[in-house]
Amino acid sequence: MKDFEVVIIGGGAAGMMAAGIVSERKKKVALLEKNPVLGKKLLISGKGRCNITNYCEVTDLIANIPTNGKFLTNSFYRFSAFDTINFFEKRGLSVKVERGNRVFPISDKASDVVKILEKTMRQNGVEIIHERVVEIDKNDKFYVRTEKHDFTAEKVILTTGGKSFPGTGSTGDGYKFAANFGHKIIAPRAALVPMEAQFFLKPGADFQINEKLSVSDLQGLSLKNVRIEIKDKFHKKIYDDFGEMLFTHFGVSGPIILSASSHMKKIDNHLLVIDLKPALTEEQLDKRILRDFSANQNKEFENVLKLLLPRKIIPVILELSGIPSNKKVNQITHVERKKLGFILKHFTILLKKFRSLKEAIVTSGGIDVKEINPKTMESKIVKGLFFAGEIIDVDGYTGGFNLQIAWSTAFVAGKNC
Repeated sequence: MKDFEVVIIGGGAAGMMAAGIVSERKKKVALLEKNPVLGKKLLISGKGRCNITNYCEVTDLIANIPTNGKFLTNSFYRFSAFDTINFFEKRGLSVKVERGNRVFPISDKASDVVKILEKTMRQNGVEIIHERVVEIDKNDKFYVRTEKHDFTAEKVILTTGGKSFPGTGSTGDGYKFAANFGHKIIAPRAALVPMEAQFFLKPGADFQINEKLSVSDLQGLSLKNVRIEIKDKFHKKIYDDFGEMLFTHFGVSGPIILSASSHMKKIDNHLLVIDLKPALTEEQLDKRILRDFSANQNKEFENVLKLLLPRKIIPVILELSGIPSNKKVNQITHVERKKLGFILKHFTILLKKFRSLKEAIVTSGGIDVKEINPKTMESKIVKGLFFAGEIIDVDGYTGGFNLQIAWSTAFVAGKNC
């Protein structure tokens, strides 16, 4: 049986950061990771580019954490987005700031982030052990059992992640360990997850679907600079956002869709209302359409729509408008033109359900924050047990906020362990 001062369980973003920080003060530190490689989920984050943080102040970080953001106040002040950038730049990783204040390695390689974290651990003498933990117990010390060996530790940091992307090893093991110590687990659910949708709604109609069209008709279409609203079945607005979204074979995805999902506990006849022309009011849009029609009087409706919209969406707009594609625009009535403007400002889709946890970027739910000391990340139930990262019931929007949660909570746990 091998003895350690600190054992970190889970070799993802939070685990590697915690190991790197705690090993600055402690000599006998081990990191246990069941995968043959470290940072498996980190390697695929940001489409393999790794959005390490968001270049913003602490108040903005907190504002972008819809679940228990205030719990992270101390952690974010102890280790801010600027501290994250400094941490990586000091170790040789050059970074850049892109749209939405998203921070990426200049190399666009998530593997460079993992290499720096691994190098930091190895330089500090962390023993990296690729074995799956099956049990944790505590008497005078912690007893950590893997499938092959037993270890003891004075302190343990659980950084096993949530249940999203289980193929990377995030299978919820840490919830079981924490629950065995008496911790309450808030039921895990998908957050930052795409949504399934099948039907468009008829313009101006109350939940009347257009059965001739399918949302999958727009598969592959990316819409930039659009505004969305999520409304419940009573037409109450739940969320609105501006940015980029994507149509897929199953429904909708993309940054603003993923962020919207964090505001929805379930989908029950919820509507996605897309403003395809958010820079224009309905009156301004009508004038724009009228101008295009006047300049192309003898052209067919379908051809003039190409001046306004991406080609792929035009067949859908034609069907929803009810205006024949070959109708000359100088024959289009005032009522028809107004209907077209309404559709472009209220392009409405009936949402069906969330995609599974397997496709969620992060997990909402986890260890109840009421049972964790926010100043130290130590359990209020078990002395010497610490938590960091996605295992905690906190989650943020897209844009680097979830990785900042990992870095900040890991830093605090590592400093106090």
